[in-house]
Amino acid sequence: MSDTKNPGDKTLQVSSPKTLTLKRRGEQGTVRQSFSHGRTKQVVVEKVKRRSVGPGETAKDGGRDAGKDAPKEAARTAAPGPSATKPVSSRESAPPRQPARPGRGGGVVLRTLSESEIDARAAALADAKRREEEDRQRRADEERARIEAEARARAEAEAARKAEEEARQRQEAEAAESAQSAATPKADPSQAAPVAEKAAPAAPEAAEPAQASARPMRDMRKPPSLDDLAKPEPAPEKPAEKPTEAKAAESGKAATKDTARPAAKPSPARARATEEDDAPRGGRKGAAKVPAAPKTPKGADDRRKGRLTVTKALSGDDERTRSVASFRRRMQRLTGKGSSEPKEKIAREVIVPETITIQELANRMAERGVDVIRLLMKQGAMHKITDVIDADTAQLVAEEMGHTVKRVAESDVEEGLFDDADAPEVLRTRPPVVTIMGHVDHGKTSLLDAIRKTNVVSGEAGGITQHIGAYQVTSPSGGKVAFVDTPGHAAFTAMRARGAQVTDIVVLVVAADDGVMPQTIEAISHAKAAGVPLVVAINKIDKPEADPQRVRTELLQHDIQVESMGGDTLEFEVSAKTRDGLGELLEGLQLQAEILDLKANPDRPAEGTVIEAKLDRGRGPVATVLVQRGTLKTGDIVVAGAEWGRVRALISDTGDKIDEAGPSMPAEILGFNGTPEAGDRVAVVENEARAREVTEYRSRRKRDLMAARTGGTSRSLADMMRDLKEGAERKEFPLVIKGDVQGSVEAIAGALEKAGNDEVSARLVHAGVGGITESDVTLAEASDAIVIGFNVRAFKEARELAARNGTEIRYYNIIYDLVDDVKAAMSGMLAPTLRETRLGEAEILEVFNVSKVGKVAGCRVLDGNVQRGAHVRLIRDNVVIHEGKLSQLKRFKDDAREVVAGQECGMAFENYQDMRKGDVIECYTVEEVKRTL
Repeated sequence: MSDTKNPGDKTLQVSSPKTLTLKRRGEQGTVRQSFSHGRTKQVVVEKVKRRSVGPGETAKDGGRDAGKDAPKEAARTAAPGPSATKPVSSRESAPPRQPARPGRGGGVVLRTLSESEIDARAAALADAKRREEEDRQRRADEERARIEAEARARAEAEAARKAEEEARQRQEAEAAESAQSAATPKADPSQAAPVAEKAAPAAPEAAEPAQASARPMRDMRKPPSLDDLAKPEPAPEKPAEKPTEAKAAESGKAATKDTARPAAKPSPARARATEEDDAPRGGRKGAAKVPAAPKTPKGADDRRKGRLTVTKALSGDDERTRSVASFRRRMQRLTGKGSSEPKEKIAREVIVPETITIQELANRMAERGVDVIRLLMKQGAMHKITDVIDADTAQLVAEEMGHTVKRVAESDVEEGLFDDADAPEVLRTRPPVVTIMGHVDHGKTSLLDAIRKTNVVSGEAGGITQHIGAYQVTSPSGGKVAFVDTPGHAAFTAMRARGAQVTDIVVLVVAADDGVMPQTIEAISHAKAAGVPLVVAINKIDKPEADPQRVRTELLQHDIQVESMGGDTLEFEVSAKTRDGLGELLEGLQLQAEILDLKANPDRPAEGTVIEAKLDRGRGPVATVLVQRGTLKTGDIVVAGAEWGRVRALISDTGDKIDEAGPSMPAEILGFNGTPEAGDRVAVVENEARAREVTEYRSRRKRDLMAARTGGTSRSLADMMRDLKEGAERKEFPLVIKGDVQGSVEAIAGALEKAGNDEVSARLVHAGVGGITESDVTLAEASDAIVIGFNVRAFKEARELAARNGTEIRYYNIIYDLVDDVKAAMSGMLAPTLRETRLGEAEILEVFNVSKVGKVAGCRVLDGNVQRGAHVRLIRDNVVIHEGKLSQLKRFKDDAREVVAGQECGMAFENYQDMRKGDVIECYTVEEVKRTL
């Protein structure tokens, strides 16, 4: 029967927690491992000290005081004796195993060792220590022999390299001589002897530095410790005049011959890197470089494979290679990043536009973006690198960083387009530009038709001019005059102002039978604002009720004094119907033009103003331009507002195609990429790139202005909430307007903006030139708008789409009909006005509580009458308590429709029962009155 749980187990087990152990103490050290590409790793190894157990020492004491008694035991066991000299076998040293005796705790009790067994064990330990010392000494001898062999190999390699170098130089010299001579002599075999003689004495000389760089001999009486073996050995010194590549090559050859191991051929880049790294720091570039040691053969890498052990760490046969820190220092020296010398600050001239991003500003200053952001944070502004800052902030940042700033504006792209002065010697006399202005239906267009001998009035809808036109007429004296015809309706204020800006002389047409009217006064204001002379033409003098003197008198109220009344303003009595006075009018215009001395330079790029613009389906965008300076030719690249194009054709006012248009000549231009706005200035540029640059700037500015007008992204949440609150109370009438010309659309939009009030207004979803398209109908459907066409029609596809979607399209050709209809529609959106009419008053005499009915007030009508269903107010102590309707009105037991003053009746209110004796009931009616704009 066994004491253990496993019958087959012969292991000695005890139940005591304190087992019989020998504590081993050791020393720790570090060993640096070397890998390829200059990588190293430092590991920790432990060297265990061995101990000897004395004869009188027990297992329990030995585990605690082994380190203290080790020297004493070693001295005692070193004495000669039979147990010290005789080898102890494993069987003799191990005592015979005896059966274990059971203890109290159910375990086993070990017997103690005898003195002879202790002596035998101490002798065995001493013998093992001696053998270990012999092994250590043998390894030291082998290491010393290896170092000497390597030194001899390096010396032989150096000698062989020198011999090969001398032979190579001699062969190169012979080859050069043979190339110069006509006949190539054969090589002399006797030259090999001097080479061998020169190579022989080189071996001892090369061996001297190798012997000097050998590892120092260790004391054989004291074995090398772990710390000594872990210390890196100094690299052997070599002659400075030999290149590193050659040494590495020769070392590899020698290693191949002597050690029979394959050598790794070092690359030139690796050799140069080692040579530069080993160079003394802080030295000059031209200083001598110390060559590096030969590279480790490939076979040496096999030793690093597998797990690091103490034997591998203490072998000491590896060579030092480049460390990571050394490689980093070399790269820092090459790139200059590691130098602590402060770089010189370079001050630059930074061009700063009106707005610039932080990233772009940093790039122009050649600074880091984080430095710019840090500087802005110091000033209390938090920004990202993609944020846009203004020119003032960018200037402060650039000057703070030591740079100079040159401010530029985006509008600089327009410099040189307009208003550059011409030399007086190149100026030529040009025809005058005359604008005809006045009130509607005073005969402006009829007068111009009589001068031009045309019939423009017959083509105008409603008998009024709704477009601005430009014409050129030849006067009886032979000179030419450019006329600009403006509408007289109140909605065309912008057209009249535009005509006054481009004119030289304003002709104010006043009907003799009508006198001065509102648009006449407006025309006078436009002429004064433009600073141009005024000529008065009193029209319709052929009518019986004509009174020219009345016109002269009324003009005095507006500071216009004609010549017949002692003033300086020219006046002419004309009749467009009988053509009376037209010749005198033209002569007077020529006289006024001679006084003004109008001149322009025709030999320069053209400049002008867009009088009118429209979109023709067959010809595309068409702009009527009045040339003011220079000569406009076919093929010129022109810019007008945010649009540009190449002039494809020039059409005169008579419809003829012309090749060029000089100063004061109106012409239609075909070739724009879009419809320009009326009033835009036109200029000829040198190339398309300049045209795109100018138009892109103008388009961007136009978008910014539109965003600013509509609120843009700078509006706060409070602003949007306020607008929503106001919008809930304000109604809008959405419209999509398409017109034939830009001026008409502009006039319609201006008239509709003035038609609204605080409660309702017209909102222009879209306004453009040209026919009504499918996109216009789709936009109107999305915004619940009405499409209005002025002198245009919808395309077939747009009409079909509008019919399917139920979108309303209205057509107009007279502007005041359009404005009146829109006003009427907007008036229907206005809330009606409530008008209150008082009927009478009654006093409550008693209040009765009737079942299934509620409270009923017995009243007497004081004045007026009381009607059933009328509005009532319950007044108590002169305070209105309730407002509602009268639900029941009875006279005795019968329902009454009306009760007059002095009679008594019963009243009941809708949803109200709190009535008291003495309250007064006021009866009235409410009437709704429709409002109009």
